[in-house]
Amino acid sequence: MPKLPVTSGAALVRLAERQYREQRSTPRMSVIALRRTWELGSPLAVGGFGKVFEAKADDGKAAVVKLVPKAPGASRELLFEELSGLPNIVPIVDSGEWGDYYVLVMPRAKKSLRQHVEEAGGKLSVEETVTVLNDVVEALASLKAGVVHRDLKPANILLLGDHWCLADFGIARYAEATTAPDTHKYAMTPPYAAPEQWRGERATAATDVYALGVIAFELLQGRLPFPGPDFREQHLKQPCPAIGGCPPSLASLVNECLFKASPARPTPANILARLRASQRAQSPAAARLQEVNKSVVQRQAEQAAKMSAQQSRAAVRQDLFVDSQQSFNRILAMLRERVLEAAPSVNVSTNRALVFHLGDGTLIVDPVQTAPADCLATPGYEPPFDVIAYAAIAARKSRDRYGYEGRAHSLWFCDAHEEGAYRWYELAFMVRPGIPQRPTLNPFALSPTDTDAAGAFTPVMGVRQIAWKPVPFDQGDEEPFIERWLRWFAAAADGTLNHPSTMPEKSEGKFRSPRRKSGARF
Repeated sequence: MPKLPVTSGAALVRLAERQYREQRSTPRMSVIALRRTWELGSPLAVGGFGKVFEAKADDGKAAVVKLVPKAPGASRELLFEELSGLPNIVPIVDSGEWGDYYVLVMPRAKKSLRQHVEEAGGKLSVEETVTVLNDVVEALASLKAGVVHRDLKPANILLLGDHWCLADFGIARYAEATTAPDTHKYAMTPPYAAPEQWRGERATAATDVYALGVIAFELLQGRLPFPGPDFREQHLKQPCPAIGGCPPSLASLVNECLFKASPARPTPANILARLRASQRAQSPAAARLQEVNKSVVQRQAEQAAKMSAQQSRAAVRQDLFVDSQQSFNRILAMLRERVLEAAPSVNVSTNRALVFHLGDGTLIVDPVQTAPADCLATPGYEPPFDVIAYAAIAARKSRDRYGYEGRAHSLWFCDAHEEGAYRWYELAFMVRPGIPQRPTLNPFALSPTDTDAAGAFTPVMGVRQIAWKPVPFDQGDEEPFIERWLRWFAAAADGTLNHPSTMPEKSEGKFRSPRRKSGARF
């Protein structure tokens, strides 16, 4: 007869205490009276921060009850976001308190995305992946400012009717607020947690976008982009692996969602528009451009992964600069492909600047440079927006009899439209009317470090003013930008590029106005 291990009295006490806690934490099959009466059935799952049971209403309707423990430091209100009526979000049909638990009652879903992927063998087709992403992004795009899921993952995406819907809004927020020492790990799920979560920073909508990128990669490739076990190191520093077996436009979009610098990630609205556009048939030329897009994004991906555990403002700006270079190089590759496709005899040189020469015309793209912080600040005013990087593009010809030589635009990576949302913007400048100056390039480009450029954004009358308000030309808006400059290059090549008939030109752009500095006197 085998000898049984000896168990100390203290160990037996600890075992008894643990069993008692488990018994207390698991409710007996019972009836919960809230606004309606719910009869608990069999347990369905034990999540990171709650237990899920089958349930029936007093009229026999099936539902799901989630019991969330009343953890110290977290209030009931944290569990509930007012999201009723928004698309593709699992509604809370009843709620309240029951013993040591807060109670959430939700409709019974057919299955979770996690279950669906497992049933499908670990990955989904491109078409089904786009369908799932469309539903999820539609929900994210509908959220009001400040509402963040924080724990987006396949287990929290449920099939209700014919749509994939987001569940557990408020759970992660509740978990983050608790002071219990063993619950912080439930505030995020490591395989899907964004770099800013690993640094302990505040979650934003970009945090959900990052998790969406992880989910999209997993659905398309059948594996996680960052498989662990050192999730923190991988999410902070490793680039996204190559994505195959899908259209290049979709692969590039997933790459952008997984940018390490959160402000450089596309917004849910931008993702939704690009997903819908991806479902339209592509021309052969567009397909070639998408292939170039994908290869450039992948070649530059390692640069976008240089994150440090402790980030100062300067380090955040450096990460954004790396992401800006990746995005800019991708757009340059698209432009180059289009130029050579249309005019194979174009002479191309890449000595510092990228230069195309054809006939009498030249198209020049200057390299990306880093912009110092607060470079657009002027006396008495805060900067209107933050510029991370800048370049310029110009279409030139031989000077005509009026001294006109062509036009140039500034290209700035900044948050011109929405604070904290960084993209590449195209803008241009002009001499303010009445000032006796006649530039040979009009409109023209200025560096954000030029005091005349900064002054053009203030209400104070200066030498320069905006001729072309900032318009984005990345994240799905590359085509209009490329078409403009192909047209102007062609006009420069045959000598028909003329001075704009009216200035400022109507670019349909916009920018945020500068604020007066506190205590400034005028």
